[in-house]
Amino acid sequence: MKILVVEDEPKLAEYLRKALSENSYVVDVARDGIDGHYLATEGSYDLVLLDIMLPGRDGLALLRELRDRSRVPVLMLTARDSVEDRVTGLQAGADDYLVKPFALSELLARIQALLRRGAMSASEAHPVLLRLADLELDLVRRKAFRAGRRIDLTAKEFTLLTLLLRRRGQVLSRVALAEQVWDMNFDSNTNVVEVAVRRLRGKIDDAFENKLLHTVRGMGYVLEDRSS
Repeated sequence: MKILVVEDEPKLAEYLRKALSENSYVVDVARDGIDGHYLATEGSYDLVLLDIMLPGRDGLALLRELRDRSRVPVLMLTARDSVEDRVTGLQAGADDYLVKPFALSELLARIQALLRRGAMSASEAHPVLLRLADLELDLVRRKAFRAGRRIDLTAKEFTLLTLLLRRRGQVLSRVALAEQVWDMNFDSNTNVVEVAVRRLRGKIDDAFENKLLHTVRGMGYVLEDRSS
């Protein structure tokens, strides 16, 4: 699942990015209303976390414009805690409203609730179930299965498998995986990608005759069904 965080306070924005990434979400961050508007309208997200008080363009204006073209779930984050402020945000099109400061556990619970709600009307462009052969990934319940058997994944393994399934059939380089899964500049001396792929392959392939995760020598990795 991919989340856009629109938050101008640097420490909070970085905290949210790290916390959500550690819970296996793919995260983009915008630090003002202008960048937030561009990413929200031009990108493809499963949920938007949106501050109200933003430089460049305030969150309510951004929300109203977003609602003209998208039904992506929006969770407002704000220090304004009056009933009138909450009503204004909800009337502008917000799906939920969380007052700062907040507990991470509550934020994660609200995100999961919004994603479950959105799953009921999800389109093919934003599937909540990703499948390849007998491998299935439930993005809302955050569970993986192979031939009906539950596969236990770490947060990073879940993110890695999500990316590979979304891009199934495409060869992804070590650089692309490092940047998108670990949010890091690629260092040719590190083997973090190889180790993670090896562990993921052990979980989704080793016990099955039909192997799905393949190494393309000199290029990277690809998830595809080569049985036919």
